[in-house]
Amino acid sequence: MASSDVWDEETAATYDDEEAAEMFAPEIVEPAVDFLAELAGSGPALEFAVGTGRIGIPLMQRGVPVAGIEFSAPMASRLRAKVSEADLPVVIGDMATTTVPGEFSLVYLVWNSISNLRTQEEQVECFRNAARHLIPGGRFVVELFVPMLRRLPPGQVAVPFEVSEAHTGFDTLDLVTQECSSHHYRRQLDGTIRYGVGHFRYVWPAECDLMAQLAGMQLENRFEDWHGTPFTNDSESHVSVWRKS
Repeated sequence: MASSDVWDEETAATYDDEEAAEMFAPEIVEPAVDFLAELAGSGPALEFAVGTGRIGIPLMQRGVPVAGIEFSAPMASRLRAKVSEADLPVVIGDMATTTVPGEFSLVYLVWNSISNLRTQEEQVECFRNAARHLIPGGRFVVELFVPMLRRLPPGQVAVPFEVSEAHTGFDTLDLVTQECSSHHYRRQLDGTIRYGVGHFRYVWPAECDLMAQLAGMQLENRFEDWHGTPFTNDSESHVSVWRKS
């Protein structure tokens, strides 16, 4: 089994409305779907870590045949309540080793999901698994944050990423193993504070390129976001496209 955290029933039940509510906004979803639909063309697409269908469902509604792999059965159940198995088939398993029938013109991973694999070996296998599913010339797309180490003074191990009345979040980073824990403190309607933590492994863009090469893919494009903004030294995220030889 992969080293990813397994999202349980409680987390899945609140994911769309609380945990990731802001990520369902049309101004966030639509540019990603536009980008992916153009790359998929007339071919089918496979989403690793499809979750509750935030991107997979609207991409399917654009006419792109979509299949998914999801590690968390409760998350997949939330997706299944929205669309049928015939419309968007999902296989339960990890994205490093699980396979689905068929070949795809596009395999994609959104919103930092590859970091859920908490070892470099598993992340390498994820790239290889993507390549296994792609037709020659097919693309693998990853949306991923750039590690915020420039914000980290010597001796400090935590970096805040949001501080608001409703939510305070910060990452603690191990610079040797590249392990990261994201700590979330959310204010509830009754005034109490709910704490949650997720465990990840951050990956450098250049490290991703090497993983792609090991899987027989080459970098085709890298942008800062789904709008095609140029990627620079100051970019805090990237959308990268690798093409299978």
